[in-house]
Amino acid sequence: MQWTSHRVRQSFLDFFAEHGHRIVPSAPLIPYGDPTLLFTNAGMNQFKDVFLGLGTRDYTRAADTQKCLRVSGKHNDLEQVGYDTYHHTFFEMLGNWSFGDYYKPEAIAYAWELLTERWKLPVERLHATVFHTDEEAYELWRRYLPPERIHRFDERDNFWEMGETGPCGPCTEIHYDRTPDLSGAHLVNAGTPQVIEIWNIVFIQYNRRADGTLEELPVKHVDTGMGLERICAVLQGVESNYDTDLFVPLIQRIEQLSGRQYPRHDISHPDGVAMRVMADHIRALAFAIADGVMPGNTGRGYVLRRLLRRASRFARTLGFERPVLWRLVPVLVEIMGEPFPELRQHRRAIEEIIEAEEASFLRTLDRGLERFEAIVAQLAQRGERVIPGEEAFLLYDTYGFPLDLTQLLARERGLSVDVAGFEQRMQEQRTRSRQAQQAHVVEVQVSPVLQQLSTQFTGYEELATEAQVLYAEGNQVVLDRTPFYVESGGQVSDTGELVAGGERYIVEDVRRVGEAIVHVCAGELELAPGERVRAQVDRRRRWAIMRNHSATHLLHEALRRVLGMHVQQAGSLVAPDMLRFDFTHFGKVEPQQLRDIEALVNEKIRESIPVETRILPLSEARKLPNVKMFFADKYGDIVRVVIIDERFSVELCGGTHVSNTSQIGTFVLTGEQAVAAGVRRVEAITGEAVERYVQHLRQQLEQAGRQQEQLHERLHQLQRELAQLRLERVAACIPEFLARAQQLNGVRIVAEEVELEDIEQLKLLGDRLRQALGHSGIGLLAIRQGEKVQLVCVVTPDLVERYPAGRLIARVAREVGGSGGGRAHLATAGGREPQRLPEVLRRFPQIVMEFALEESPGSPP
Repeated sequence: MQWTSHRVRQSFLDFFAEHGHRIVPSAPLIPYGDPTLLFTNAGMNQFKDVFLGLGTRDYTRAADTQKCLRVSGKHNDLEQVGYDTYHHTFFEMLGNWSFGDYYKPEAIAYAWELLTERWKLPVERLHATVFHTDEEAYELWRRYLPPERIHRFDERDNFWEMGETGPCGPCTEIHYDRTPDLSGAHLVNAGTPQVIEIWNIVFIQYNRRADGTLEELPVKHVDTGMGLERICAVLQGVESNYDTDLFVPLIQRIEQLSGRQYPRHDISHPDGVAMRVMADHIRALAFAIADGVMPGNTGRGYVLRRLLRRASRFARTLGFERPVLWRLVPVLVEIMGEPFPELRQHRRAIEEIIEAEEASFLRTLDRGLERFEAIVAQLAQRGERVIPGEEAFLLYDTYGFPLDLTQLLARERGLSVDVAGFEQRMQEQRTRSRQAQQAHVVEVQVSPVLQQLSTQFTGYEELATEAQVLYAEGNQVVLDRTPFYVESGGQVSDTGELVAGGERYIVEDVRRVGEAIVHVCAGELELAPGERVRAQVDRRRRWAIMRNHSATHLLHEALRRVLGMHVQQAGSLVAPDMLRFDFTHFGKVEPQQLRDIEALVNEKIRESIPVETRILPLSEARKLPNVKMFFADKYGDIVRVVIIDERFSVELCGGTHVSNTSQIGTFVLTGEQAVAAGVRRVEAITGEAVERYVQHLRQQLEQAGRQQEQLHERLHQLQRELAQLRLERVAACIPEFLARAQQLNGVRIVAEEVELEDIEQLKLLGDRLRQALGHSGIGLLAIRQGEKVQLVCVVTPDLVERYPAGRLIARVAREVGGSGGGRAHLATAGGREPQRLPEVLRRFPQIVMEFALEESPGSPP
């Protein structure tokens, strides 16, 4: 029976599903909301909140296969990759978890059953390790193994920690003895491929604080991890992970491209090292890019850049002088595209980003290598063996050599690098480039009390709510419910105010701490737990944000329609005054393409498309046609889907949106630029920001003192669109008009002054009001134009005989010093006394009654 990697993976999941475990999807490589991690480095990362007692799931047993990347911090295998047969940057971790359900006896029993009964591993080749003081685990293993194959180790080997802080606990590991004569007992935990660890079972019972102390967790859990690559090597009967079906096709492709043969039996051969590095790093690069990370100069982006440049340098030793790594992507997609469909979905973008990034590096690689050779020659002349930190920094700053690449080159020459000197130069550069003005950062003091609180978010349905204070300290307050949105998914946080007992507290920011939403106010608060407050979001600012967020969704799809389906989101900012969208694309976006993109977005705005939200299980949401998922985000089992025409834009999104695209108003692109290799950025404005933009254009025209035809055409177009925007904005208030309508003998009477450009727009608004009234309704709308007033009167069809609009408007016009007339259902008038308008609007119901009496004396109005 052939144990392919696909079969091993599925067998593991099937086994734990049979034992009552929920099979959950892999989390993205970007840890959502966890500043302590650059990348997901273990299967338990997505459950960290559960282990800390800050979150819950609707299941107590889970299993999955998790994408992991270990290239920094404590769990950093980068230096070993390529030089041995079992270390990797990217790897798949098979794992099962218990959240306060089963513990040590069941966890060990499950592992033993799967390994020995399902997978038929020889019992005589298995060893177990335990934490040296864990007597319970030792005695449990006595049920399956003789004492000579149960080994005790200290914290270094058998106490597992995810990072410097966080969940941790003693662990037990299962090791596999590959020695021919089963003599490997003394090689357990010795770092040799002859006896390798295949499964780690962690008993999570502590949380490591920042000060290094341990605290007991409220509930004890089980976290296990088994590297798919290692167990495949064991089950497929090969000595090296790189000889499994996860890597062989990649290495065969490198052999084909380079014309060199992979030296399988010589672990130290330079060609073998290079091929293993390339095969390993392409996996890390492709999966990280698919999950939304782009090569760059900081953070996660710089990690990818380091990996790519390291792999590219090794490719050079195989004779490659042109970008080659991208040519491995189709092979990787063939191997792993089925369990991880994001590779297939983003294949083209992955290829193009890697090719562009490698080409950029190769342009400076040769000159950098020449400089390195010169440094080595100078050291030889002086009889020194350490590359100075300033030289390593020069290679980094001028030629793009990451420090670890310089260390790799030095290692091959028997040299070392002055890392402290390098770091000193880096710090000096950071100091020089630090801006004089520091960004305003709102600090949130996290106390144990906050971690026990929970706030209900009501901001999808309302912008103001009555709430109870749960916590108040300094300038920070937590409520039981709030309409304030917390920054997430690119959308900035709401601002507004809290009102209590006649006092108003300005809310400058909101932050999430566990399940609590912390309102950060300007100044000290005089509030106490139990008090009632009214939480009010800045309505105008939120509407601007909602317009920009819905416009961002339209923009995303418009970019794909105009530039190609390779376009993927690489980042975004949704603020009240503008929106910014980063996306994968190669080459400048041409002016005509920008015009086409802008036109398509505005077309969808004018179509007045309802913006629909659905709450669905993630499994169902994935099946929706055209659905977009941004892999930098974490999605739970239940997700929120925002739909703007199922045939156009369908995205998983937790942000706030308008209810109809017409409420966006007008969309204008204001800029386009490159931000990284293969990543472009566009900026845009909507709504009132467009009005300010038009004013700016007018000022530019006045200051320049010349008429520019194209600019005028643009200005006129925007003015027309602005007029439409004003109409749509006022029309959106019709429900409020109806709510304020007065009832007179069964007739609804609306009288409102609005802000519109001219009588034509007022007539269009009147038609919409008449349609909204439906039946038994009369409406009077008015606008001021300098020293004049314009009026429109509308009457529903069932009342036109009793209250013909033409005669009714004439009666009203006399009140403002004018005259008018028109058809029975819609009529217009003008007047020369706008100062009398407020009184006329207030008296309009009385005027209607007087009109009815004049028209039909003796009959009730």
